[in-house]
Amino acid sequence: MADQDGHVSEVMGWYMDSGDTEVRTGGSDPMALHMSEASARQYQELVSRLGSVLTGRRTFETAGGWGGNHAWGPAFVLTHRIPEGWPKPESTVYFVTDGLESAVEKAKAAAGGKSVGVHGADTIQQLLNAGLFDELQIDVAAIVLGAGVRLFDHLNRLPLTLGNPTVAAGTGVTHLRYPVRKA
Repeated sequence: MADQDGHVSEVMGWYMDSGDTEVRTGGSDPMALHMSEASARQYQELVSRLGSVLTGRRTFETAGGWGGNHAWGPAFVLTHRIPEGWPKPESTVYFVTDGLESAVEKAKAAAGGKSVGVHGADTIQQLLNAGLFDELQIDVAAIVLGAGVRLFDHLNRLPLTLGNPTVAAGTGVTHLRYPVRKA
């Protein structure tokens, strides 16, 4: 998911410059992404289904707190302590210090019946281990890092059984969506 230093730029390159289809993001720091038509469809469908985001502290830090407003809706950061200078006025980034289940409840409530997006390998692993994940959407980029942050490194509920995937090929990326079967 990230290189040895925790950076994701190589992995996320398909977002920025893999095609002629422009996709504009929202949030505090709007961007114009340029991706293939197939990737743009996948991205727009994903974003249209989301009502909030659940993420970990490392992802929050790497993203600079999204300027206080995540493009996909309110963001709930699972952390042991609230970072200095936060929460910021008019921010839609919230910190949850009382555990995973509480973070899930808050993110679901804020999503208003829509899906909750999840960022970060550690947060994804915790949710999978707790049986709290319904669907994995994985974008496999055309790059081999060799070392760094691994998505499935610390799973304790193995084997993890996934349902049949939905597959879409983009430029420099393959988009996979798997339902997660409950044990």
